Amino acid sequence: MPRSLSRGVAALLMSCALLFTTAACGSDTTQSLSTGSVASPSASSTFEQQKLAKTRFVANAGLAAGAAYQWIVKPYKAGKFKKGADGRTFALVKAGLAGAFTYNRLKAAVNNAKGDPLLSKAVAPLSAGIESLKELGTKLRKGEVDAADVGGLEGVINGIKDAGKSAGAEVVDKVPSASQLSGG
Repeated sequence: MPRSLSRGVAALLMSCALLFTTAACGSDTTQSLSTGSVASPSASSTFEQQKLAKTRFVANAGLAAGAAYQWIVKPYKAGKFKKGADGRTFALVKAGLAGAFTYNRLKAAVNNAKGDPLLSKAVAPLSAGIESLKELGTKLRKGEVDAADVGGLEGVINGIKDAGKSAGAEVVDKVPSASQLSGG
């Protein structure tokens, strides 16, 4: 099988896997949080609940930041998304997966931040910026991303990092594994 064809097949399979797992993960999280069907915590102290919320926030925001930098910002700055660039299709597919993953993890981080009063106040203004990233994965897969899209992504990631730092929950980039990126 020619190399370009095998890459195309691999890219298609990864895109489908992410699409299905992202849709499934996003709806469960949103539904359980909005309907209030999450089991209420037992008699643990408020401090422990806040600490857990910050920990989850840091983990999700770190994964989002790592994926965004590793597979979107860095390749964009290296010119991998330009027409005719060597490995462009594969870079765009990985970036599309990373875009959807980043959006999913940022939404999860905002939901985690709601468990901590200080963190929720710091993150609340960033919700609109995160929503603006909703179509980033699709734009990346189609090769329609430009400097404004990448700049907006960097702005949202830096805003999340700054919000976390101001609330005592410093976010460090953590590059997700390929299985995490594809939803497995």
